[in-house]
Amino acid sequence: MTETHLAVFKGRQIRRTLHKNEWWFSVVDVIAVLTDSANPRDYWYKMKIRVKDEDGTELSTFCRQLKLKSSDGKKYETDCANTETMFRIIQSIPSPKAEPFKRWLAKVGYERVQEIEDPELATKRTKALYTAKGYSDDWIEKRMRGIAIREELTDEWKKREVREKKEYEILTAEIAKAAFGITPGTHKKLKGLKRENLRDHMTDLELIFSMLGEAATTEITKVHDAKGFDESKHAARKGGAVAGTARKDLDKKTGKRVVSKENYLTTPQGIKKLRTQKT
Repeated sequence: MTETHLAVFKGRQIRRTLHKNEWWFSVVDVIAVLTDSANPRDYWYKMKIRVKDEDGTELSTFCRQLKLKSSDGKKYETDCANTETMFRIIQSIPSPKAEPFKRWLAKVGYERVQEIEDPELATKRTKALYTAKGYSDDWIEKRMRGIAIREELTDEWKKREVREKKEYEILTAEIAKAAFGITPGTHKKLKGLKRENLRDHMTDLELIFSMLGEAATTEITKVHDAKGFDESKHAARKGGAVAGTARKDLDKKTGKRVVSKENYLTTPQGIKKLRTQKT
C-alpha cells in the first residue's frame, strides 16, 4: 500500500510516497517547481530523450511507476524517483532553484532515514505539525495516543492475514458504525469535510471513543484469536459496540450527543488556543 504525502518547497507542493521505507518523489512535480514549465510532463518526456542522446542514460530505468493521488482525488501511476535518482535528474535541469532544492531534498530524504533509525523522531515531528496548526497539548496527546492504539490494532490485523487496503477500510468502518452509530463517511459529511482526515477534526470526546473502540477491538481480537477477515470483522463490531454502549450512556446522562458537527479548532478550547497563539 502507498499513501500520497505532500511536501512543500518554497510554497510549491510536491507529491511523495513511501516505497520500501524510502521517500519517492513525483518527477513531474519536481520539474514543475524547478522550471515553472506550463507542461512539465512534456518537459520530462523531452528531457529523457535529450539525456539519452547526450550520454546514453535511460532515466526511466531508475524511476518507478507508483500510484499518487492527483488533483481529482484519484490515484494514477506516476513516474517517481528516490533521492539519489532525483539528484541525477536535477543535474540535467538548468535552473537557479537547483541548489536550494538539492539541499531541501537531501534534508527531506535524510529525515526519513532518521525516522527509521529512531521512530520517536517521527512522533516529535507529528506533534510539532499539530502544534503549528493550533491544536492544544491535551488534544495532541489524545491524538498521538490514538495513533499508537490504531497501529497496535493494524499490527494485530496483519498477524491475522488481513492484508488488503479495502479490508482495513471495512473493518475500521465497522468499529466506527458500532461506536458512533454512523459511518466514517457520514461523520465527515456532518463536519463538512471532504478529503481531510476525520480524526484530525474530532473533538476530545470523539477521539476518546475512537480510541476505546479500537483498543477494545484489539483486545477482543486477541482473546478470541480471530483469524482472517470475517472473524476480524466480527471482533471489530464487538469492539466498536463497547465504545458505542459507553457513548450512548454519556449521551443520555448529559443530554448532548458526542457525535457533532464541531471541528476541534471551532470548539471553545480550540478557539481559546488560537487566540492565545495570536496574542
